[in-house]
Amino acid sequence: MRIYLKAILLMLASTSVSATEAQIDLKAFAQTYFDKMNATQAPNATEKDLEDFLALMTDDIGSTHLPYVTDDSRTPTGKADMRKGMRFYLGSHTQYSAELLNVFTFNNTAIAIRYRNSAKGIHPQTKQPNEYTQILLDVLEIENGKIAVIRKYHE
Repeated sequence: MRIYLKAILLMLASTSVSATEAQIDLKAFAQTYFDKMNATQAPNATEKDLEDFLALMTDDIGSTHLPYVTDDSRTPTGKADMRKGMRFYLGSHTQYSAELLNVFTFNNTAIAIRYRNSAKGIHPQTKQPNEYTQILLDVLEIENGKIAVIRKYHE
């Protein structure tokens, strides 16, 4: 009898945790994403900044960054692939700033974040100086409290 009672209590506890996770504050989540993403772009960005950012994502995350990356397929190595790509550019900026312009939320499943960023640095592959200012829109698809797909668009 004690085993059945424990099993029922365990099921009830896990159901209430799942319901809590489904009701995340998407505006707060958007701000967290924006802050952690920007930390990875800073001149003094660290591996910890990168891991803090990646912790917001599912392991099989899909991502596009048009026109550079066009396939947003979710694969088992999605987060590992993103880590490898971001690590390549980590610390390549000598200056970076960003301004959050708009946040839009849709149900509990999507966030759109529009922002302006500016950067200067040395491209790690070409070793050439680069500088840009741009307005971007990141559309985040949320699944079980984590980012499952990122679609990044330039204005």
